[in-house]
Amino acid sequence: MATGRVKARSIATDGAVNRLRFLALTGGRPFWDLAQAIRPVRRRLNASLIDHAIREMPPRPEPLSTMADYTSWASLTDRTYSGRHMPPVAPATYAEGSRPTPERAADLFTRGESMIPCPRSTVLFAYFAQWFTDGFLRGDTGVPRDPRKNSSNHHIDLNQVYGLREEATAALRAFDGGLLKSQSIDGGEFPPHLCENGKIKPEFAPLSVVRFAELTDAQRDTLFATGSDRGNIQIGFTMLTVLFLREHNRVARLLARHHPRWDDERLFQTTRNILIVLLIKLVVEEYINHITPYHFRFTLDPRLPAMLARAPWHRENWASVEFNLVYRWHSLIPSRLSVGGRDLPMAQTLIGGVLIPGPGLGRLFEDASRQRAGRIGLFNTDPLLREVDVAGITDSRTLGLASYNDYREHCRFPRVRAFEQVTGDERVSGALRELYRGVDDLDLYVGLFAEEPGAPGAILPPLLTKIIAIDAFSQALTNPLLAPRVFNAATFSPHGMRIIATTRTLSDVLHRNTPEDPRHRFVSMTRRAEP
Repeated sequence: MATGRVKARSIATDGAVNRLRFLALTGGRPFWDLAQAIRPVRRRLNASLIDHAIREMPPRPEPLSTMADYTSWASLTDRTYSGRHMPPVAPATYAEGSRPTPERAADLFTRGESMIPCPRSTVLFAYFAQWFTDGFLRGDTGVPRDPRKNSSNHHIDLNQVYGLREEATAALRAFDGGLLKSQSIDGGEFPPHLCENGKIKPEFAPLSVVRFAELTDAQRDTLFATGSDRGNIQIGFTMLTVLFLREHNRVARLLARHHPRWDDERLFQTTRNILIVLLIKLVVEEYINHITPYHFRFTLDPRLPAMLARAPWHRENWASVEFNLVYRWHSLIPSRLSVGGRDLPMAQTLIGGVLIPGPGLGRLFEDASRQRAGRIGLFNTDPLLREVDVAGITDSRTLGLASYNDYREHCRFPRVRAFEQVTGDERVSGALRELYRGVDDLDLYVGLFAEEPGAPGAILPPLLTKIIAIDAFSQALTNPLLAPRVFNAATFSPHGMRIIATTRTLSDVLHRNTPEDPRHRFVSMTRRAEP
């Protein structure tokens, strides 16, 4: 797809402080290499850069939630409503005809005949982003759906594996040796099947599946029993759930050997603690480091929680509606996916757990790691996902989210005065000008993805990067398992602490959990450099 000329971002667009900070973190590599080689300096820099990133917006608790446009005790405590970073704006703020309908605005996202590739990301990054965020960015599941509400625990708690509620966790447990229920298929360990003859098995009655009523009996019988109602929604989601189920059972067996006097309950709970922190470490050390184009590499150092415990943002987790919207990264997903050597349309990878046992988990992770993801931005989302963008724009207006320019100001960027300052891509700026009366009318949802990345090789534009950094770090590092008095061997066992300390990538987790396929596989969210 041809696009217009893209101009480099400037101090005038991003503001002097933002631009100079970005240039400092992406330049001077010898300095950053030296700083990271000195452990005390690296630790202090790690804590300081994370703290400064989160402080770019006012900290929690937010004065408002989606419950009401004023503060009350209920709005400060009822987390079934989503948090919000900015007060709602009245519909009358926008003149009639100043913004396109959600349907027309969604056309800005739709991909043409070919995908614009991301410069650095693989499909594994796309899979992980969806799987990880769906654990805590969960919309309302009621009928009808209420966009103000959510069904989240607001923690990174691996409910994709363990379930949202205790009754779901109990249904998934073997109650023997701390293990989760599993079965062997073609030599690999998998969750048990959820259904038999199209009906959910009685032992799994507390579990649910999105759009279950739309599935045939044959499709239902391929579903795995997982903690998330979305656990079978797409092959990438299922692959990651299977991997972490295997890691749970591997760790539980290891702990049982070293602690023969521990009962099932302690083995299960200690293993669960280890797996949750393991996920947070992967988020910080692989996922966030992939997103940022910086030379400094963030780490989950054991001393980090104590260094940040007194920060003003260190409050109870509460996912915001803005955080939910900025994670609509559907343009990452190619229209066709490489699965076990087959080139499949995206639609054929939905309810795709049945595709995993044949090629095996290792082969599928490698396939995803060798395929390029799409670039995050406008005109690059498969038409199959168009209705998700329509819903995102509709929800943002129903909730009265402020404009793109208002959020720029809230995040300490200068307000833009023309569409050409949003993006140097002439096709995008021209399309925005056709649909919006002026740049102050631009929806946040559209503006976030209209911006181009801050530099060559970056995968996210500046405003999106800042909102992600603020919410992702503050959501991860306030987890109670990371509290200074909790993050220790008494909680995780000495063996658990070693597992956490020696795990840095998904590749580490995969290669100790595919005994049926012991060969080395390339597993990475970042593309391998071309020879």
